Amino acid sequence: MIFKGENYIIASFLVLLLFGCASKPQIPIDQGSSEPGGSVSRGETKVKLLGTRVSIGNPLPSVTLIDAATMQEVDLSRERGPVLFLSVVPSIDTQVCEAQSHYLGEKGNSMPGDVRRITISRDTPFAQKRFAREAKLANVQFLSDYKQGDFGRSTGLLMEGSMLLSRSVILVDKKGMVRYIQVVPDITHLPDMERAFLRATELSREGT
Repeated sequence: MIFKGENYIIASFLVLLLFGCASKPQIPIDQGSSEPGGSVSRGETKVKLLGTRVSIGNPLPSVTLIDAATMQEVDLSRERGPVLFLSVVPSIDTQVCEAQSHYLGEKGNSMPGDVRRITISRDTPFAQKRFAREAKLANVQFLSDYKQGDFGRSTGLLMEGSMLLSRSVILVDKKGMVRYIQVVPDITHLPDMERAFLRATELSREGT
């Protein structure tokens, strides 16, 4: 004999089984942008961005990041040749950051081969390496700003309080100049990756 309470539990389990894993809630995409060094929001909460504002038409600041795969130091301001697609996330171990990283790795193949795809976060290099391996994202370079948050401070993308990086996309052209910035106004949303893909493709074709 099954009691009413048990009926409810069984029905709830069936709903979760049928629908819970089959469809994840769609993450909103922001098409606007906040200013580096300004503020963003997390839902209803405003968060100030700390540091010096990075701007279009200027080079990236010279700071040291750690490559998760090699543990070698990397200074992106010295890179010339490829277009740099910088996907900046607060933490890879969250749903939105995971979605952003997968989007870059899996749908970024629409961009030319000379666009270098890079994810930057304040996660440790070890956490980034684990994530890249489990997510099978061999075509994305993971760089860590875990030590002092120098990348965040030097671009105006360091969030006050959490001291994590604000969700952003930065494109750097073949000559090392910043040509595109989107700082996602609400960090629980995704950046407009498709628009960034198109702009990166345009930058790749410049001078050819």
